[in-house]
Amino acid sequence: MEKMNQAFEKMKMLVGMEVDDEDLAAAEDSSSFSLLDDFNRNCTLSTKQRLYGFVICFVSGLACTLLSMLVFFNPIKFGIAFTFGNLLSLGSTAFLIGPKRQVTMMLDPVRIYATALYLASIIIALFCALYVHNKLLTLVAIILEFSALVWYSLSYIPFARSMVSKVVLACFDTEF
Repeated sequence: MEKMNQAFEKMKMLVGMEVDDEDLAAAEDSSSFSLLDDFNRNCTLSTKQRLYGFVICFVSGLACTLLSMLVFFNPIKFGIAFTFGNLLSLGSTAFLIGPKRQVTMMLDPVRIYATALYLASIIIALFCALYVHNKLLTLVAIILEFSALVWYSLSYIPFARSMVSKVVLACFDTEF
């Protein structure tokens, strides 16, 4: 019964609900909390605040991504604006499900490679835009970043990646 109460209290913290101090003290005595548990406990938001945070962050990210199209012919500015927009949009979901669950879902074995590819492509795009200042490399990095974003997003839809893989293979199949 005690383990069930501890699990229930952890779930409350994960979704941002307020936890009773006495229940929290009992849970702290029996197990240690990680850094993200402390962060979730100290940063509880109401449902309305979570929705506002999500909408503001997502709309800002979408605006940055769309406004990056205005500077498309300057790949360096485009790369920075596009990447910043993607990061804002990705971070917006942390308002809805919480940062700990966001990280846990990103590190899930089903999507760990997609996450690693996406985060690596973001770093490569920013590196090419900020330090290399090569327009061609920045454009290639942005194409890689967009492709990684699509593949990462497909990892949240059941069977979507296998379906897309089969369609792409069928399109490029040269046998008749």
